Amino acid sequence: MEALSQWYGKLLNTLALVACAMLFFMTLMICGDVLLRNTSFIPGLRNIAWSNEVSEATLYLVTMLTAPWLLRQGRHIRVDVVLRIVPKKLGWYCEWASDFFALACCLVMAVYGARAALASWKAGSMSVKTLVMPEWWLLAPLPAAFLLLAIEMLFRMRRLYLGERAPRDDAVSAG
Repeated sequence: MEALSQWYGKLLNTLALVACAMLFFMTLMICGDVLLRNTSFIPGLRNIAWSNEVSEATLYLVTMLTAPWLLRQGRHIRVDVVLRIVPKKLGWYCEWASDFFALACCLVMAVYGARAALASWKAGSMSVKTLVMPEWWLLAPLPAAFLLLAIEMLFRMRRLYLGERAPRDDAVSAG
């Protein structure tokens, strides 16, 4: 199981690196668009018409690609003030309840996201803006990301089970 967890961690690291590359190229695209709007650098080309649309989709994809990695790193924001003042064992049970609820939410989102993407694909729905593309292309990353989050929740629950009977210390804390 530990080898599977390590492999999964490497997969999430790779997805985070892909998100970093996407963010870098999005930054270059936006800079290019601003440059073209404010100069005559390339005669006849005054902007990159589709840059706003691609930026929106990129931000969404970056979020979907990095969410499971952030969860694995314990970098999702959480309010743990109560966990720090209750007895350790009670805090551990609260972690279990939270993880179980989060797992259920991730699975529900994955199912409904998959249904929405499939319905869009079956209907042949198109996103018509500057760029015209199948709507399901934008919907498909959602169920995939929530499935990855659900898998990470299972690994997270395993680490909680194997660890000290106390609240986690791997998350961002205000305290």
